Amino acid sequence: MKTYMAKKKDIKQKWYIVDADGKILGRLATRIAIVLRGKHKPEFTPHVDCGDGVIVINASKIRVTGKKLTDKQYITFSGYPGGQKITTMEEMMKRDPTKVIRLAVKRMISDTPLGRDMLKKLKIYPGSEHEHKAQNPQELKV
Repeated sequence: MKTYMAKKKDIKQKWYIVDADGKILGRLATRIAIVLRGKHKPEFTPHVDCGDGVIVINASKIRVTGKKLTDKQYITFSGYPGGQKITTMEEMMKRDPTKVIRLAVKRMISDTPLGRDMLKKLKIYPGSEHEHKAQNPQELKV
């Protein structure tokens, strides 16, 4: 019996919408990463982008457990002496709450050209308004 390998033309991509209001960041990010990767489909193929698009609304209302708001740090380094910047999660949520979810999902997907294509199908909005009504998104249970 042959193993089924999906091809790009065989994949039918859907769009899902997730309301992040009151959801825990890690659990939300894992569910989003699974849908973006396509692992929820029976025809999942590792080397083909068979995932669906995800729209996240109310990103500014996510929750975290424990003391992550004050203790979790996001570190960036420019490569120059003195070029290291440390930002706490609390500061990041005030500045750009969509970046917190994007980084959580990005770190769960492989850092390859295929992973970058999957991440392009993630749209995050801080409020409840979005501009993807034409995609007819279905609600995703988290």
